[in-house]
Amino acid sequence: MGTILVYVETRGATVLPISFELLAAARSLAAPVGWTVEALLAAADPSGFGAEITGADRVLTVAHPSLSPFLPEAHAAVLAAVIEARQPDLVLCGYTTAGLDLAPAMAVRTGRALAAYCRTLTLENGRLTAAAQVYGGKLAAEVEAPLPAIACVVPGAFGEEAGRAAGTPERMTLPPPDALGALRTRVVDEVQPAAGGVDLTQAERILCVGRGIGEAAKIPQAAEVAALLGAELAGSRPIIDNGWLEKARQVGKSGTKVRPKLYVALGVSGAPEHLEGMARAELIVAVNSDAHAPIFGAAHFGTTVDLFELLPALAERLRTG
Repeated sequence: MGTILVYVETRGATVLPISFELLAAARSLAAPVGWTVEALLAAADPSGFGAEITGADRVLTVAHPSLSPFLPEAHAAVLAAVIEARQPDLVLCGYTTAGLDLAPAMAVRTGRALAAYCRTLTLENGRLTAAAQVYGGKLAAEVEAPLPAIACVVPGAFGEEAGRAAGTPERMTLPPPDALGALRTRVVDEVQPAAGGVDLTQAERILCVGRGIGEAAKIPQAAEVAALLGAELAGSRPIIDNGWLEKARQVGKSGTKVRPKLYVALGVSGAPEHLEGMARAELIVAVNSDAHAPIFGAAHFGTTVDLFELLPALAERLRTG
């Protein structure tokens, strides 16, 4: 019988949503073939949130002071040791900051094939088949890899609900690997966002501008429409990198993950890193002149009209009711 190992991501004393998505993916793969799902929880004190993980058949915990806050070298040492000891047929990581640190390292260390940017996964005849995004999400590729393998799954590809299913998994404590006693890196400090600023995670409506806005001088037009909608103004990474909006307003992998009731994307291409931050919004409306922009794959409604014709017309319509 085969085994799927899920790497559980945490922050502070919280299990991150991607972990439940990965558990859902693992359950969907394991159920038809009778495989076992194991979840690896590595932290300074896993007992604080281990009870949340009920969607696995077995929860493996490793405790060590170097594992909190997240230190890539330490977590890579633990994951490599667990893969060596448990020999899973498939390892699932999120296509996240942590996953990008760990999955490629595991592929090199263990000699396993790695499929990244995965949106779907299937197992058949001893092989993994995945639909993966390439070229910033503009193309979809079907990739095959022999087992054992590693897959990095794009957040939002699977729902969390199945991964949160109630159950009574076996709990197993594993010893920390010796490598944790000889780490070459350490966390010096954690920098938290300044208090009192915008909190996009609490916004019910968000209007996000992307590279298609063209220049900083156009931002006030978008800000006016956002205000008329009662929405918070946000930006994709290029907007933040250019200094056109402050960092607290960035949506995406390296910014904030949001789940508003309404998300309006103006000139946002929809790279995987951005989709990770907003794909689970209840209603997504996209405006982009490129009909093949990946954002349309996530949007519920979309249009290729000229953004700079739309903005003043939309503002006028909202002002007049």
